Formats: sequence, C-alpha cells, structure tokens
Amino acid sequence: MELAFERRGTGAPLILIHGIGHHWQAWLPVLDRLASGRDVIAIDLPGFGVSPGLPDGTPYTAESLADAVESFCALMGVREPHVAGNSLGGYIALELASRGVVRTATALSPAGFWSRSELVWCQTALRALRSSARSLPYEQAARAAENPLGRAVSAGLLVAHPSRLTPTALMAATQALAGAAGFDETLESFAGLMPPAPPKSPITIAWGEHDRLLPRRQAVRAAKWSGQRVKLLKGCGHLPMSDDPELVARVILESS
Repeated sequence: MELAFERRGTGAPLILIHGIGHHWQAWLPVLDRLASGRDVIAIDLPGFGVSPGLPDGTPYTAESLADAVESFCALMGVREPHVAGNSLGGYIALELASRGVVRTATALSPAGFWSRSELVWCQTALRALRSSARSLPYEQAARAAENPLGRAVSAGLLVAHPSRLTPTALMAATQALAGAAGFDETLESFAGLMPPAPPKSPITIAWGEHDRLLPRRQAVRAAKWSGQRVKLLKGCGHLPMSDDPELVARVILESS
C-alpha cells in the first residue's frame, strides 16, 4: 500500500509509526539522530496525515493498519526492517513482531495494555482533544500555540514539557488530529484491542514516567505480557520524542 513518508539516513532500515491522530512529523525531534545510523522511514498511517485511507470496506483496526505497514514495506522493497512506534504505533510495532516480519520492535507507551476504566479514559480524552482541534478557529489555535500557557493547556495531556514544543509543531499536530479521516473508527476499535500474540522478534518496551494518557501502571501489564522489564523514560510523557529526543533516540538505536 502506498503511504506518505519521510526518508533520511543510511544503514539498516527503521520504520517509525506514529500514534492515533498524529502524523510522521511526530518523529521530527528524533529523526536526524536516528538517521545518523539508520535508513529511517517515518510514515503516515492510512487515513492519517496525508496518506490515503484504507481500501473501501476495510475496517480501521490496529491489525488492518499493521497489514498496511507490512504491505508498504513490501512495496518499498524493505524486508525485515527494524520498527519503532508510539502509542497505537507501539501496538502496531508489537503486532509486527508477533508476526515475525520485523527484525526488532521498539514500542513507546504502546496501546492495548489498559484496564476497562483506563480504556474509557483514553477514548474520552482523545475524543475531547479531537473535538477541540476541529472546533477551535485556526487563528485562535495559533494564538494559543504561541502562548506558554496555551501550549500547556493544549498539549499537557500528551507531553510532560509543553514548553519544548514549538508553536509550529503544535499547530501541525492539531491540524493532523482535526483532519484524520481514520480517527473515529480506529478509536472505536480500541474497545476490542487485546495484547498481540507472543513476539517472534526481539522487542523493547519503554514507557513515559509522566504519561497521563496511558498511565505508566500499564507498563506493569506490558512487562508481564512480554516477560521482561519495561524501560522507564524519566521526565517524559506520552509523546516522549518531544520531551527528551536524545533519550528516545538512544533507546531506539540500542534496541535496533
């Protein structure tokens, strides 16, 4: 499947997968660091960013999105890449590892390890963010992005350090969230999301210490599922790439 992507660097291929409502630019803070030692391909998932949607009749689920990533790799001639993902992208990375089609998988605060109440919180919070992104006039959103307090209100749920987000990055992320055609159906599908089958490829799971969307207690379940200790990303929120690019790049490079 054809997807929008950004490609940089040389070395072993590394596919980067964003979370629900985001776009490949989520990885910009770490992209050049990773590209120093990898052939990095950051993608827009189908129905997100500027990628086309899934074919008619194909439901939006984590599994169908993983199918699309696998199809994209085949189209690009990329065999058994390393893969790293955040949130929904983290789940997709683990799903690809369970299929044995990737060399390694790194999952940052992956979806799917929630309790029932935590799932409801996640869906409610994401719907509220989506509604705000779609209803706030562009000029008002731009003014808020320029203001430190406005950035804290807009992004405080997702990052531990909103001040480290540039207004440009925040506005781009807001527009991506507002325009994501696959958002609603994908979010609804979370209700049936269970941890993937046991991985056939080496995996690394890391969790933001201050993750407010998927609280770090979910890391305990991820550790039990994987049979290994989950790395704690100190000082980071749900989108650790923005909070501590150097730490996140190091974790991904050491894992791949």
